[in-house]
Amino acid sequence: MPDVFALPARLAAKADPTLIATDSAHLAAVAASLDAQVADVSRRLAEARRAPGRSGTAALERDQEIHRLAARLAVLQRYGIDLCLGRMTPADGSAPVYVGRVGLTDRDGTPLLVDWRSPAAAPFFAATLAQPAGLLSRRRYRWTRGRVTDYWDEVFDPAAAASSSATLDDQSAFVASLAADRSPRMRDVLGTIQADQDVIIRAGSRGVLVVDGGPGTGKTVVALHRAAYLLYADPRLGRGRGDVLVVGPSRPYLDYVSDVLPSLGEEGVRTCTLRDLVPEGADARPEVDGTVAALKGTAAMVGAIETAVRFYEQPPTEALTVETPWDDVVVTVDDWAAAFEAPEPGTPHHEAREAVHEALVTLLVERHGPDGPADGTDGTVDELRRTLLRHRGLTRALHRAWPTLDPGELVGDLWTVPAFMRLCAPWLTPDEARALRRADPAAWTVADLPLLDAARRRLGDPDAERRKHERETAEADARARMTDVVTDLVAADDSDLMIMSMLRGEDLRSALVDVDTVPEPTPDALAGPFAHVVVDEAQELTDAEWQMVLTRCPSRSLTVVGDRAQARRGFAEGWEERMERVGLGTATLAGLTVNYRTPQEVMAVAAPVVRAVLPDANVPTSVRSSGLPVRYGSTATLDDVVAGWLATHDEGVACVVGAPAFPDGERVRSLAPETTKGLEFDLVVLVEPDSWGDGTQGAVDRYVAMTRTTRELVVLTG
Repeated sequence: MPDVFALPARLAAKADPTLIATDSAHLAAVAASLDAQVADVSRRLAEARRAPGRSGTAALERDQEIHRLAARLAVLQRYGIDLCLGRMTPADGSAPVYVGRVGLTDRDGTPLLVDWRSPAAAPFFAATLAQPAGLLSRRRYRWTRGRVTDYWDEVFDPAAAASSSATLDDQSAFVASLAADRSPRMRDVLGTIQADQDVIIRAGSRGVLVVDGGPGTGKTVVALHRAAYLLYADPRLGRGRGDVLVVGPSRPYLDYVSDVLPSLGEEGVRTCTLRDLVPEGADARPEVDGTVAALKGTAAMVGAIETAVRFYEQPPTEALTVETPWDDVVVTVDDWAAAFEAPEPGTPHHEAREAVHEALVTLLVERHGPDGPADGTDGTVDELRRTLLRHRGLTRALHRAWPTLDPGELVGDLWTVPAFMRLCAPWLTPDEARALRRADPAAWTVADLPLLDAARRRLGDPDAERRKHERETAEADARARMTDVVTDLVAADDSDLMIMSMLRGEDLRSALVDVDTVPEPTPDALAGPFAHVVVDEAQELTDAEWQMVLTRCPSRSLTVVGDRAQARRGFAEGWEERMERVGLGTATLAGLTVNYRTPQEVMAVAAPVVRAVLPDANVPTSVRSSGLPVRYGSTATLDDVVAGWLATHDEGVACVVGAPAFPDGERVRSLAPETTKGLEFDLVVLVEPDSWGDGTQGAVDRYVAMTRTTRELVVLTG
């Protein structure tokens, strides 16, 4: 293959063979091994896909193997030789260690690349001048279409710098990468993960880890790479052992980061916004009334759903006589009350009704004793049980007392039926209850979503009971048909060994019965449970929205990422207090304080904006200057500003914030201030920022929008 190094003429000094010969030989070996592995994984994947279909555990294992092989093949084919991030040279004089996106060995099993998530690769990211982590030097590559077009060396022992095979630059690989043009997707930053970020990425998964940091500190980078790291390193996660969910603030954010986890070889991580967790979220409008939003955002209001459902789980207060072929069976008030206590705590409403039905019938059957109906007729206990289970009058009475409920109607009744609201939320003052009232019960807002989610979970599947009976009926019919077939086969068997007689065995006959004749509903992929959940821009979640997250993460293993200074509704308490209050218990706090994204010129203007309302805001320190001052102008020049930038920049992405009518383009985004969180652009243009609101919300929106830029900021007013 041609030399993997393709350094431009201006970097001729770096092309010295004494500097790159070792790398050239090693990367050639990587390329050869990579070709062999692509062929091997392709063959194994094809064999797995051709394997005959199975059922049960065997089918699950086959699907998991196909998924694992397909994911590895996708990474190998996607990156090729540029899987290699760089190399580290140990200070003890041993051979350099090359770090890759995945681990790679040659045919003899000799390591060519160590996986970036492995302990062996940790020094590559952790080493600093203050703490070299046992390294003499580190080299990071810049890849362009499968060739090394630049590389950066960092030497951690100044005394050894003169004798090392390293070339030193005025700027590190990371700082150099900050000037790169942005694109509609988050750029690949794995090779330039910084030591402060790497410590957080590799932290253990038990409990809650809160990552607090201002704009540009790499919170989102940390969150996503941490998800990939935990799937590799934590035995409780990944490959069918436990899923990971990433909750982001907006759809533009999810689009922006959509390529990060696949580029790290993790295709199975679920990503969503809070809106995506309930069907009504797609069309829900913002809650414009701050008082209403605050009332609905409490955990207490979510708790009102339990009272609302319990209202529909009250046992009848009158006895019921049920006629059977043997005698009349009386269902007493005490029978109803006892049966209604039968469901296990936490059983969803609709599934619990079946438990009530079974308990009630058991009580009635037991009253007749083990010998059948009291009148002495030929009816048996089983026959009486079947009769009572299918008795329409008894079933209708149960359904009236324990009805099928719709989650939307249940929540809607809270806002439209004052007496129901007083029953379910008695702590509300009359003025608060009136504020929550509305004419259209289904005019859903974002603040309604946690209640709708709680109602849907508390009620459960309304068709579960019907499907259970259909499945039982189908299975009984199949068993009856199988019994007839077995009888005929045994009768026709004239062999000496009477092999067909083995079919009389219950276990064998059961194995021949198809129990999958009743289709099951498509599972909700976002319903959980998840072994680990990552929440980005977590400072925006209300207590009610936190309940949506917690119900999906019973392990309470979370990575919580946010910045208190970017909370649009304010964030007066500390992270530890917030986590304790929403039910997450003790949290570990990690801070990021270096702004790698926003130029110093922009931060000098943005910091006073947020500190005017939050004097103690955690404003990070920028590490670089763009040399471009913040520009100001008139809104009448908006089109010219954008057009002029596009004409002078062949690459990169611009964002216009606060001009809803401005059209999106291939390299221009038009966004509302509140949807810019987590994004970054080469040029940001703010349109009438003073009109975005007063107080904390307006100041935070302006601060966030300003700090999205990596190069230029333009502010247009008037």
